[in-house]
Amino acid sequence: MYTLNCKGKLLVADKPLVMGILNITPDSFYEGHIEKSIADMVTMAEKMTIDGADIIDIGGQSTKPGSNRITAAEELSRILPVIKAIKDKKPEIILSVDTYYSEVAIAAVKAGAGIVNDISAGNMDNKMFETVAALQVPYIAMHMKGTPETMQHDPHYDDVVKEVLDFFILKTAACTKAGIQDVIIDPGFGFGKTIQHNFQLLKNLAVFKILNRPVLAGLSRKGTVYKTLNTTPAEALNGTTCVNSIALMNGAGMLRVHDVKEAREVVTLLTAYNAVS
Repeated sequence: MYTLNCKGKLLVADKPLVMGILNITPDSFYEGHIEKSIADMVTMAEKMTIDGADIIDIGGQSTKPGSNRITAAEELSRILPVIKAIKDKKPEIILSVDTYYSEVAIAAVKAGAGIVNDISAGNMDNKMFETVAALQVPYIAMHMKGTPETMQHDPHYDDVVKEVLDFFILKTAACTKAGIQDVIIDPGFGFGKTIQHNFQLLKNLAVFKILNRPVLAGLSRKGTVYKTLNTTPAEALNGTTCVNSIALMNGAGMLRVHDVKEAREVVTLLTAYNAVS
């Protein structure tokens, strides 16, 4: 169990949380989340909440392998209207902003977001830690080797689990020193890792418990799933459910997913399973 103070809204995680993905991009790797109108995005957020999402994660640029970064201004032009529209209609929904720009984090939180989700863990903007500390919101720090443009160019580790753990030992200490209260760690499945690396991290996810921080697993419809099954992202829901189950059994405290209803069912079933003596 853990709690997150999301800009005045206390989120109590007495069981694993589900974060729904809302991508506002024209180039998402999963066609089910290609850019839609603001009204459509609000409807999607509402449906995710009904299906059991605790948090809606809003992102304004693709960070898939080989993607090209956009400016903070362009990212803001995509996400701010959606954040404001969702908060106007459903102010109770807890929103996260998926960004590595501190200026985007500031504007998004001002507009109504309550969590910052940074794929670079501060490595792409050296003002991010002090910014999040000043905003007083939870921070999701992810491990990524390289950048989205280069991360899948033959990534190498001597020991991927040890390297990612060492990374988070340093990063969580830096977050604490900066004044960030709530830190969630994300091993970064698919970000500068081979399929083998991803499975090694998944199998050893319990190692990260020594950090005493919630662990987020973001495996939804990713290459580790669909390439292993020799299928496509569109056909990877069943595989995603499988790896989400493994992640929860190995200690994940949050799932970041495209398909909220199915993820919530995994959480419900495993909660019932774990309750049996």
